Amino acid sequence: MRVRIPTPLRSYTGGEANVTATGTTVADVLADLDRQFPGLRFRVVDEQDRLREHMTVWLDGERCRDLTASLDGLDELVLMQALSGG
Repeated sequence: MRVRIPTPLRSYTGGEANVTATGTTVADVLADLDRQFPGLRFRVVDEQDRLREHMTVWLDGERCRDLTASLDGLDELVLMQALSGG
């Protein structure tokens, strides 16, 4: 599955915007990403295994906050990170 990485997290992927990961759920894909790019998962998921408030996952264009969501037949997972400041 293709995974789109937001700009602030690309330091974990060597600057790559698109990477490949495997898994049958969002959680599985994040675990595979963390095996490939250590530390990435912690930026997306908190200590209670929930998506961080500033993170959004899109599955083939549909917003998802459920880490147990099935990825069967999906082509793309997009990680988005809200930015704040003032």
